[in-house]
Amino acid sequence: MAGWKVEIVRADALDEGAWAEWRAILADTPALNSPYFRPTFTQIAGAISPEAAVAVFTRDGRTVGFFPHQRRGGAIQPLAAPMNDYHGVIARDGEAPTLEEVATLLGASRLNVTAWVGDTPAGEPRRTVQVELGANGYDAWYAERRQTFGKFFKDKERARRSMEAELGPLRVERGLHDPKLLDWLIGLKRDQYKRTARHDIFACGWTAELLHELLKSEGPGGFGASMAGLWAGDRLTALEYSLHAGDQYHFWFPGYEPTLARCSPGILLSMDTMRLAAELGYRTFDFGFEGEHYKKYFCNGAHTVREAMIVKPGIGQAFSQAAVRALDLAGEGRGERLRASVRRRWAAIEACEVTPADRLKGAVQAAGAALAKVRAPQRATA
Repeated sequence: MAGWKVEIVRADALDEGAWAEWRAILADTPALNSPYFRPTFTQIAGAISPEAAVAVFTRDGRTVGFFPHQRRGGAIQPLAAPMNDYHGVIARDGEAPTLEEVATLLGASRLNVTAWVGDTPAGEPRRTVQVELGANGYDAWYAERRQTFGKFFKDKERARRSMEAELGPLRVERGLHDPKLLDWLIGLKRDQYKRTARHDIFACGWTAELLHELLKSEGPGGFGASMAGLWAGDRLTALEYSLHAGDQYHFWFPGYEPTLARCSPGILLSMDTMRLAAELGYRTFDFGFEGEHYKKYFCNGAHTVREAMIVKPGIGQAFSQAAVRALDLAGEGRGERLRASVRRRWAAIEACEVTPADRLKGAVQAAGAALAKVRAPQRATA
């Protein structure tokens, strides 16, 4: 491609001039205002994720962008997938190569992205949602939300009183870095994945190591990771692991005691975390992809990202289309919805598992779960 060149290097091989240019790009590009784009995230994830690297794009002799990524065979994914909630080329507006150009320059047989930040016609749009506190802070946000969605927030106030009456006084702490608490949270998430027949992203080991290493980190611009916890009496009821940088606070991994679901401890923890973090100057609280019902009551902002798979023309693309047609026949028109679900499951498996045997095992389990979804409606109407 005319004018484009790319150099693939390890993150620890980038010199200070490259990191300085990276930081200058972030300062000039509001769309990249997320902890996932900070150099410290790439430096830590680049040292832990297998086959991690940074693509340095130059055009006409000038460095114009960086793309942190990881390889799994011939496939390329954003660095730290499947846990990276935002990704793209670190470049100023209008200067980045397109998603298709990135795939070609990197020689990928397949480039899979779930939350691409940047202009591209490829794939499908998805929305992420945020709480934007604005200048008036948490109290003003809560007053507006309670007036707009009175029943929901009154229910949560009753749930707070109920849990306190049953278990004891509630206490919230944020800024937690205890690795034992993180292990408790990871255990909750693994139990959840098992109950819901989803791939256990922590079984591979490196993903849990990444969370532990990020928890130790402090980078420029307030970059870091921490947890917040909600106790009722002496009982820990919920934990949430978050990334933060600047005025951005990204809720990442929430977990709560399933036996207390009726009291909504996870929702109560998110509210109290926002209240406490707002006092420290955080103004945007990112909840990731929309979907969970409570987010529509919380969030007053949204961003559009792209989910796409760029496949090199050939047998892989033909097989993908044939599989969709087969699913359409088996699922009575549900092929497109199943394709998105299976694609996301496979992306997580491929990102986590670094050996063909482990990927095959995960794929078999994902296929079984997908077929169960197809058959369930058929059994219900039989």
